[in-house]
Amino acid sequence: MKNLAVAFSVFCAQLCCAQNVYLSKVEKTNDNTDKFLYKKTEATKGAEYLGEIEVQGFSNDDAAVFSLIYKKAKEIGANTFSFKPFENIDGTPQPLNPANYKIALYYTPKENLAGQKGVLYVFASSDKDQKININRKDYIITPRSYLTQNIIPGEVYTISTKKLLGSTIKVQAKNNDENLYFQVSSAKVKSDTSGTGGLNLKSGDIIGLEKSYAEFLSLIYVQNKQ
Repeated sequence: MKNLAVAFSVFCAQLCCAQNVYLSKVEKTNDNTDKFLYKKTEATKGAEYLGEIEVQGFSNDDAAVFSLIYKKAKEIGANTFSFKPFENIDGTPQPLNPANYKIALYYTPKENLAGQKGVLYVFASSDKDQKININRKDYIITPRSYLTQNIIPGEVYTISTKKLLGSTIKVQAKNNDENLYFQVSSAKVKSDTSGTGGLNLKSGDIIGLEKSYAEFLSLIYVQNKQ
């Protein structure tokens, strides 16, 4: 009887932490074969609304959540997304709740894609503060947040985790149309270079992120302005 009670408690705990990602609305589909899934900006023109995804339940495994979102988005041919806020009773939008949020899906012609370019993004891990150094300047980024810096073309950026056995990398953007995305984390992360929103570089605890996944993190994380 005691074992049954313990098993039931474990089941309930898992149920409370369960992540549910599903297509909550489908208006139409598109048969494009684009591998990317980028964040739609207000300046984006010609975006065709396809449907919505709802995420229920909180998870620290953001890569796994994005993988589920990516698969659902590709079921209807989406290549762009944006935050779809829930509304308060008075009609005002609610801020993003990482335990329950909606994402609107679109198909946008590649020539119409527009976004902020020439920016260095550094994301914290999801569980603790991260102290980092960029070109000899120290920063602390809190869990589930990120900071940005405008990139000067040709300049070398040195990113360090400021730990005794931490990592240091040097990166350089080739032009002002290129963004650089990194996450500082002590966790072990699997690499995925398939172009489906995974990770494509790892140097100790500094991980280079694929653009689609990084833009998803910029949606669910808070920008840390320092």
